[in-house]
Amino acid sequence: MTEVLSHSANAGERPGNGPDSACPGSVAAVAAHAPHAFSKPVCDMIELVAGMGVQGDAHFGATVRHRSRVAADPTQPNLRQVHLIAGELHDALVAKGFKVGPGAMGENVTTRGVDLLALPVGTLLRLGEDAVVALTGLRNPCKQLDDYQAGLMRAVLERAPDGTLLRKAGVMAVVVAPGAVRPGDEIRVALPPAPHQALERV
Repeated sequence: MTEVLSHSANAGERPGNGPDSACPGSVAAVAAHAPHAFSKPVCDMIELVAGMGVQGDAHFGATVRHRSRVAADPTQPNLRQVHLIAGELHDALVAKGFKVGPGAMGENVTTRGVDLLALPVGTLLRLGEDAVVALTGLRNPCKQLDDYQAGLMRAVLERAPDGTLLRKAGVMAVVVAPGAVRPGDEIRVALPPAPHQALERV
């Protein structure tokens, strides 16, 4: 972890306004679900296992667990062991009339105060005392979002001024150090060495 940053956000602002933020981010909620399902129930604690993911979750494993990817090539490495979404996204969606909250969109960790989407590939997030995950890419929004609530998929997609498609449905990570993660845990951010690579869908 070569460049450690903390991020915070005021209510209504985009999370994580920059590396000069005074406060660390935090874990707002955690969730896991053994069956393959769109949403995950929140729980008091999740256990992260290095190289595998969230103990007891459907996506736990060293190789792909997403069903369509398993069908294509079950030997692919699992770059989607942990799914994180900023709680600020939930706030924005609720303001638009959607009924979403922790775990509703399938994430394992709901964060506060960290601009997840702005972080580069390879960023390390220390969750609580021990667990560390490395960001691998963006969640690619799919039609399951609309199956959950009509219009939700479009609500998490946006176009940048240059026309680039922005995917806002969270980020994916792999576990590099094991540990328990609980609501209220601090999140510490460590950027990889430059040059940085922007997150892309995985």
